[in-house]
Amino acid sequence: MANITMLVTKFILMGFSDKRELQVLQAVLFLLIYLTALVGNLLIILLTTLDQHLQSPMYFFLKTLSLLDLCFISVTVPKAIIQSFTQNHSISFLGCVVQVFLVVSFACTELGLLTVMSYDRYVAICCPLQYQVIMKKGACEQMVSASGLSGVVSGFLNTSVTFSLPFCRSNFVQQFFCEIPSLLKLSCSEKYIAEIGALIVTTSLGIMCFISILVSYIHIFSMVLKIQSMEGRSKAFSTCIPHLVVLTVFLTTGSSAYLKPVSESPSAWDLLVSVFYTMVPPTLNPIIYSLKNKDMKAAFWKMHRKTVFKNSNNNNNKNSKANTSFSSYKQGANLVNSKRLSAI
Repeated sequence: MANITMLVTKFILMGFSDKRELQVLQAVLFLLIYLTALVGNLLIILLTTLDQHLQSPMYFFLKTLSLLDLCFISVTVPKAIIQSFTQNHSISFLGCVVQVFLVVSFACTELGLLTVMSYDRYVAICCPLQYQVIMKKGACEQMVSASGLSGVVSGFLNTSVTFSLPFCRSNFVQQFFCEIPSLLKLSCSEKYIAEIGALIVTTSLGIMCFISILVSYIHIFSMVLKIQSMEGRSKAFSTCIPHLVVLTVFLTTGSSAYLKPVSESPSAWDLLVSVFYTMVPPTLNPIIYSLKNKDMKAAFWKMHRKTVFKNSNNNNNKNSKANTSFSSYKQGANLVNSKRLSAI
């Protein structure tokens, strides 16, 4: 039977389960994860913006990463939460296009930014005397801009190719957001030549980033092992290991989602992998970088003490104003009484 091309105006995101109880449970879990990521990343942005001691290139990249993570997780998770609570799982065709573009763009930009951060650590540990010269403000901004540009190009390329395919099988997407592998299952075309070409370009970019990161860390660890002081070694490892953990989770789950062959039947593993690369890195980044970083913790407690002290001063000022008002009122009352007595 010949495939009939459908004029798709919307997609239905199937999510994890049809049962109402499981949908609510999923929404609550997603909400908790989203709030954790939101608070953590906003706190890092706030600290690195306000504290004068957190103005080095490393914290500039960390602030950019937190801002990027906020955007990345906000593309998919809030929509999934609302759909689970309202049981309205539809998304417009244009909304799906925008979601695919933003997910791919933010994911590729994050990979580029993580590559830049690994280079920053390489220069800081292996070339400390040249660090201020190499990692100037202008150079840092150019590297971040290059990461963003590569992400936008990858997003545009993959999105335009995906939605140029005809859809004829269904409009039910077996995922909690619009993801390219899930959309390819709905296509009438059995040949994904254009999509394979776009995937090759994106994969090549990913491989280049991975090789750059690998080379940077080979030099970093070889230099760290030469450090005589155990304190110096532990400090270097505590800076680099969290970066590697987040990077490994992001790369392995992201490549697993996009490089595996397209299958007709949905699986729980596909959903779990998508959760890991879209939600885990944005949530883990602020936790890892904050808990393992002494400067970040010091900046947090400094801001906390300032806030408490400011609130305490405000309360004292309010109390003093209240006492002054009461004294003025008492003096006025005494004056009125004395005038009354004199009148009598």
